[in-house]
Amino acid sequence: MINFRVGYGYDAHRFALGRKLILGGVDVPFEQGLDGHSDADVLVHAVCDALLGALALGDIGRHFPDTDPAYKGIDSLILLQKTGELIAAKGYRVGNIDVTLRMQKPKIAAYVPAMQENLAKALHVEAGQISVKATTTEKMGFEGQGEGASASAVALVWK
Repeated sequence: MINFRVGYGYDAHRFALGRKLILGGVDVPFEQGLDGHSDADVLVHAVCDALLGALALGDIGRHFPDTDPAYKGIDSLILLQKTGELIAAKGYRVGNIDVTLRMQKPKIAAYVPAMQENLAKALHVEAGQISVKATTTEKMGFEGQGEGASASAVALVWK
């Protein structure tokens, strides 16, 4: 009998000067980056939380706390790879992931294929199992006002 589990993840970070904007493991040219203990890759963080949530393993902060200097400035794709290892250790495989990034600018359509490849590689799945989308909030809320970005993700795992 196949056992399916679904998880949901959400993350948000504010913009900050002097940081790179890393989204889905891609360095996106922009005048600001996202602020955080790691590289602040909001997209990858939401995916990690969705995967962890699918197996009731807590959240990204539980496994990779911002109080641990080992994670200072870390590439979030490493955190995703470690999350994938936790999923595999429980006997599960990634079915698919659907993630939506919310930010007014910059536009990221040109970077989506590379983001999908990065996430797929970190999780040892095919890029076709990863959906990355982006939307503005029509200038509403903190994302629309250019204060930061957020992402939400849904993940299906199975064994």
